[in-house]
Amino acid sequence: MADHHLILTVIGDDRPGLVEELATAVSAHDGNWLEASLAHLSGKFAGIVRVAVPAERSAALQTALTKLSGLKVSAALADTEKSAPAGRRFSLELVGHDRIGIVKEVSQVLARHAVNVEELATHTSSAPMSAEILFNAQAELLAAPDFNVQALKADLERISNDLMVDISLGETL
Repeated sequence: MADHHLILTVIGDDRPGLVEELATAVSAHDGNWLEASLAHLSGKFAGIVRVAVPAERSAALQTALTKLSGLKVSAALADTEKSAPAGRRFSLELVGHDRIGIVKEVSQVLARHAVNVEELATHTSSAPMSAEILFNAQAELLAAPDFNVQALKADLERISNDLMVDISLGETL
């Protein structure tokens, strides 16, 4: 019987040993930890993990995950039949004075251009030589092969002036 690939979402109060408990549960059910993105955010531990587990052990693993102390874990069966989407890949970087609405406005522009946000990491930091708070974002994007990058750049430049942020967009391989 083939493996099930599960996408786990995990959240709980951060403390030492959470990753070990999660990894032990996966391993105890003959599961293989494939990839993850885990983070500490404001006292919480949050993450998303992809694991492969023998199909006959999948239900038992999912039950075991619900019993982990202090962690809320949900599991969804991944679609392993889907191949990696074709298209052009871009990297977007943004930095500017923090204010409400930056992510909303940038994501609206990306959505209008049918650009998929595959990864997004954001954080705030203190500006050098001032007490101002800067908002920083890095995103990995995917667009159709025939995508009009100049139109996207023009729209991003237009909102960067309104938002008072610097946005750079570069194509990746």
